Order: sequence, then structure tokens, then C-alpha cells
Amino acid sequence: MHFPRATDRRHFIRQSFCGFGSLALATMMQESKLRAAVRAAPREGPVKSVIFLFMAGGPSHLETFDPKPLLNKLHGQPRPAEFGEAKYQFVKSEAKLLGTFARFRRYGQSGIEVSDLFPACAQCIDDIAVLRSCHGDLVVHSAAQYELFTGRVVPGFPSLGSWVTYGLGSESDSLPSYVVMPDPDGALEAGQPMYANGFLPAQHQPTMLRSGGRPILNLDLPAGVDPQVRARTIRFIQELNDAALQEKDDELEARIRSYELAYQMQAEAPEVFDLSRESRETLELYGVGSEPTHDYGRRCLLARKLVEAGVRFTVVVSGGGPGNLQWDAHQDIRENHQRMASETDKPIAGLLRDLKRRGMLDSTLVLWGGEFGRSPEAQGSLGRDHHNLGFTMWMAGGGVRGGQVVGATDAIGLRAVDNPYHFRDIHTTILHLLGFEQDELTYLHLGRHERLTQIRGKIIQEIV
Repeated sequence: MHFPRATDRRHFIRQSFCGFGSLALATMMQESKLRAAVRAAPREGPVKSVIFLFMAGGPSHLETFDPKPLLNKLHGQPRPAEFGEAKYQFVKSEAKLLGTFARFRRYGQSGIEVSDLFPACAQCIDDIAVLRSCHGDLVVHSAAQYELFTGRVVPGFPSLGSWVTYGLGSESDSLPSYVVMPDPDGALEAGQPMYANGFLPAQHQPTMLRSGGRPILNLDLPAGVDPQVRARTIRFIQELNDAALQEKDDELEARIRSYELAYQMQAEAPEVFDLSRESRETLELYGVGSEPTHDYGRRCLLARKLVEAGVRFTVVVSGGGPGNLQWDAHQDIRENHQRMASETDKPIAGLLRDLKRRGMLDSTLVLWGGEFGRSPEAQGSLGRDHHNLGFTMWMAGGGVRGGQVVGATDAIGLRAVDNPYHFRDIHTTILHLLGFEQDELTYLHLGRHERLTQIRGKIIQEIV
């Protein structure tokens, strides 16, 4: 038997594959499987999936979930000095306080005050924990959006959704584990990097769905193509790919997996994306088929179906494109927020009710909020500027104790003063509900064990 002499290191390793090389490879593969098994093992936390209802542009806490009677009394006056200073983008030093146009009422057994912009969500308030003392570090859209999603104010770091899929793995072979449904009006200031996987392996990047009635194109097999023929074609392409992957290539492996997933979706996913199979009562619950709720209602309903099918993290964006098409009410807070709330209130309440009646709310965490709130002072005469010092977000489901208000801003809504919670605390709490502690879920990058919370966050104990 003739054994050709190895001419270089790579040739030697290839020739040794059936000897000690195969043993080394088997060991490496087994270690990889063990690491994946540990990461994807069922956790102790009650949450299996997260739906983030992202109100892009910065919804005003003062017009939604944080009533300030004193602000109305001081309408048109300068901000009293005892409240301190605040940095804004556009509000001038001589700006006057702007009273709110919204009217608040108490709802539910908890008696929590909610504005008349959200009458449908108000009916679900006993399932909601309102966090009135949120704050972030920066007051510009892009940096605040990066911090909201990644815990950093610059791009290049993994998003919360990518960390979740890295920690929990996927529950479905035929659907992506992380999905973003952007607003049809266009892109946001931070762009796709705020949703991205950063330095985590490329398999944890989000799947960006299209707006409109066909969120994913080409789900159906081409006319005349037999499924068995398509399966053989996919296997053949996989063999070619395996032959080409002589060295680890994270990006190529992710691209290969994306095509494999696309094939699985052709076989099983069309039912998930087909809303025509839903009952008329369910469609009406979300506001699908009527304006102005049709688009956001369709995406909220799709989020429920995705969670039901095993998707781990779903972002449903309200607001896109320039300025006033988001919750970015620089010119007229009344016009902007009445329009944006009318598009989202009924769909959001429909989502909460639908999850609850299907027994899914306990295992699905719903998060609502934007990258900051709005200023107590007027911008111009009718608008409000960006405001990061104190604003509202809320959580429901997933083991969260609803029907309560946590924290508070001061009497004019300028600054979080009672139990202030930073974005990192929101992230820490979400990880906790998923069964992870923030120091447990790490990734070695450039010699450093990186985590979602750059600075250690604290769990919002009042709601867990």
C-alpha cells in the first residue's frame, strides 16, 4: 500500500484524518455539542419568549402612563429652579412648561391611572407592571436606541434579542429564533445595527421581515417543483458546502444555515404567516382589517403566532422614517400621539388578551417602550423634545406581577426620583425572568468575557 508523503502541515493533517486527527475532531465536536446543550438547556425562569413592542422615537410618559397634575397647573411658566437642570437637543433655555392634553382615569382593580390615549390597554392594566422611573444616558435617537437594545451607546455590540437566542437556542427548526418586524414607514436613526448580533456568532442575527401582507417572499415552492426533488437538491448543495468548509468560516456557516432554514420554512412556515386562517373574532380583536389599526394589528397577531411556533424574541416596531412618522413629537404632541396611539392601542391590548386566553401570557414576556420620553418643557409651542432623565416603560406576562406602578418621576416628570431604573436594569430583569443571571450569560470577545450589561444591573425586585 502506498502512502504519499505529506508536503506541508495542512496536507499532513488531511492525510491523518482517519487517525489521531479524527479523534481530535470528534473531541472538538463533542465539546461543542456539550456547550450548546448547556446553553440551550431549559432554564428555571418562567419566560420562554419575549415580544418587544418598540415605540420608536420616544413616546411621552406625560401623555401616556405618568400623570402630572402640577405640570398642568404650571403650564406656560418657566421650570421652577428646585427641579434642577436638564440637557435637551432643541428646547431653549427660556422655554415654558407644557401641560398635557391627555386625560387620566383609574382602571382595573389596581386603580392605576392611564391616559385616554390608551383606552384598550387600560382594560388590561391589572396584567401590566408600569415602570415610571426608567432612564438612559443619552438624548439622541441613535445612541439611545443602541443603549436600549444593546446596553451600549455605540454600534457593534449584540442586541438583547441576540443574547436571548445565544442563551436559549431555538425551539423551532422551521422558523428563525429572532425576528424583527419594522414599521412600513421606513428605517430608524440607529438602523439595523441596533438589532444585530455584534460579535456573537452570525447565527444569532435577526431575521428582518418585510412590511405588508407578505413578510417573507418565496415561501411557496415554485410551480412544478416536487418537494422530494427540492430536498435532494438541498442535500446535494449541503454536501458541496461541507466540502468547501475546510476551515471554520462563521459567516459562510451562517449563510448556509439561513438557506437550510429557508427550505424548512417553505415546508412548514406558510401556515404561520397565513392570517386568513384566523377567526374573524381574532382578527377584530387585533384590529386587523380596519384602519388605523390594520398594519400594527397584523404584526402583533403575527408575533403571537411566531411565539406559538417557537420563536424566542420578536420586535414589533411602531414608528419609522423621518420625525413625525415616529413617536417623535417635536412639533405637535397632540397630533402625533393621538395618531400613533390610535394605530397601536387596540392591537397591543388584543395581543395581551389573546396570549392570556391561550395560556401563553405566563411564558411570554411583553415589553413596551421607546428609547426615551419627552420633555416637560414645550419645544416651540406645541411639541416636546427628547428626554432621557425619566420616562415610562411597562412589562406584562412572563412571571411579572402586574397591576402595579414601580418608581416615579418628580412632580413635573423631569427626572426619575423614586427607585430609578436604568436600561441595564431592564435588561438584567429580562435575563432573570428567562432564567439567566447577567454574569452567567457571557461571550469571550477579544480576550474579555463580554455580557449584555456592561455595568452591573439590578433586578427590578418589585415585579418578579
